[in-house]
Amino acid sequence: MLADLTGAPLYVVHVSAKQAVAQLAAARSRGKNVFGETCPQYLYLSLEENLGAPGFEGAKWVCSTPLRSRAEGHQEELWQSLRTNELQLVSTDHCPFCMKGQKDLGLGDFSKIPNGIGSVEHRLDLLYQGVVEGRITLERWVELTSTTPARMFGLYGTKGVIQPGADADVVVYDPAGHTSIGVGKTHHMNMDHSAWEGYEIDGHVDTVLSRGKVIVDGNSYLGAKGDGRYLPRGLSQYLT
Repeated sequence: MLADLTGAPLYVVHVSAKQAVAQLAAARSRGKNVFGETCPQYLYLSLEENLGAPGFEGAKWVCSTPLRSRAEGHQEELWQSLRTNELQLVSTDHCPFCMKGQKDLGLGDFSKIPNGIGSVEHRLDLLYQGVVEGRITLERWVELTSTTPARMFGLYGTKGVIQPGADADVVVYDPAGHTSIGVGKTHHMNMDHSAWEGYEIDGHVDTVLSRGKVIVDGNSYLGAKGDGRYLPRGLSQYLT
């Protein structure tokens, strides 16, 4: 739960199913300050193709809430909700469990599989592929990944905008580039597999600046321990 500048409570709810989106929309129509976020796995992955994979392979995609059925149309509904602002954010509840020594604790007992998917490295790229495929606009991509999160958590003015006085956090993204996701390709997370193995993205992060310092140049990471700076969240600016 957050609070806006008047002190009124503001709720951000994590959703994965079209029925949950409908409940959020209904609540807002009654004037409630409730908003929704989803994650990349609920936009792309499914019960049939991933969680239901043969043998123990489906353990890679065990997460909470679980992946939903593509046949029921959850993925398309979530993309539409991002277009129409029924959902305002796309986040990652990053849980980088390895298959060996962690997920395989559930061999023979499904309930013991650690719940979670490693996705934080790929969120920006996966959402950009939605731009390429015409699911969201380029401007909406920026809103979902930068502007709205900064406003929602009271950090706008320092984050989420390029202007005098703001942190110079800039991603230079090449739409003519290409990103192949998978172990041995684009994969820097400390995991022995990728939940996104084989995904191809029609775009590429060329340069990343953090507070004006180049920390990614091409495929090279130039940052150092201690580069980060803690910023406490403030009152939500989303409704102002």
